Amino acid sequence: MNLRFYSQGTDVMLLQATLAKLGYYTGDVDGLYGFETFSAVKKFQSDNSLTPDGIVGPKTYAALEPYIYGFTYHTIKQGDTLYKIAVQYNSTIKSIQIANPAVKADNLQVGAEIIVPFNYDVVDTNINYTYKILQIDVSGLTARYPFLEVFTVGKSVLGRDLIGLKLGIGEKKVFYAAAHHSLEWITSVVMMKFVEDYADAYANGKTLSGFDIRKLFTEVSIYIVPMVNPDGIELVLNGLSPSNPNYNNLIKYNNGSTDFSKNWEANNNGVDLNHNYDASWEEAKQASAALGITSPGPTRWGGDYPFSEPETKGVSSYVDTSNFQLVLSYNSHGEVIFYNYLNIDVP
Repeated sequence: MNLRFYSQGTDVMLLQATLAKLGYYTGDVDGLYGFETFSAVKKFQSDNSLTPDGIVGPKTYAALEPYIYGFTYHTIKQGDTLYKIAVQYNSTIKSIQIANPAVKADNLQVGAEIIVPFNYDVVDTNINYTYKILQIDVSGLTARYPFLEVFTVGKSVLGRDLIGLKLGIGEKKVFYAAAHHSLEWITSVVMMKFVEDYADAYANGKTLSGFDIRKLFTEVSIYIVPMVNPDGIELVLNGLSPSNPNYNNLIKYNNGSTDFSKNWEANNNGVDLNHNYDASWEEAKQASAALGITSPGPTRWGGDYPFSEPETKGVSSYVDTSNFQLVLSYNSHGEVIFYNYLNIDVP
């Protein structure tokens, strides 16, 4: 990361959100590296014995990185107590114990390394949610909540892992997927914030929307894939990279434009993943053709055949082999639940 005055984009938003958590930044999280961001970086640098030049280079990023992930490591020294460690890092004894279930407060082992979560949430809901930020949040959440399990259901066209998180140990199994459409990246944030809130409620014995989460945790296993279309989201939020192997075709698919931020729903092959499953694929193809959509593009092109794309192959294969009682797909076009597809009775 190398950010300075006049930089802009999703990395700047992540920087601003992190500095805001630490109390250095009070401006808008807008992705624009202006005077307020510059001043906040300089203050952070001064407080951390760095050259206060306002530039986020390798050394400044290294100092910021633990705060971006929401935790740090501490090597226990003679005389340490969990209280002293919590005060030192603005943490709490309870959160340290949750992150380190094998550590005993009355028997700290000198030289042992422990995880110390900071006293703020990991998942930001005020930034554009890229695949990079998803990876950061998965690392941050699994560090402070070690009972979370990480899995993958496959890879995207460009080889990004389709990451999943599992909550619970119950026999009943539920599957959530989000962000099939890249413009609907906000559904990834919704899912990740749900994971954080659910994990916090379980770890601290709290209810969530009236539900006893510790009881639910033992009865139901929840599997969540928060970002089915990471390549498409990269196009929408960070733009088309010259290194993208499909660079020229993508411009053609996007009607000659290099701006993917306004109408691009598809993956890196110009296939609308929501239309690439085998459910009524032929009917959807005919409906798209009636609208003049017969080839790759921003939306509604279902591919040359069902499951032509690695993303839908991965999700479908995982679901087919996992015996889920319920499968849900999150979209962002209204507060409505579509259920009972084609009036097929649910077993």
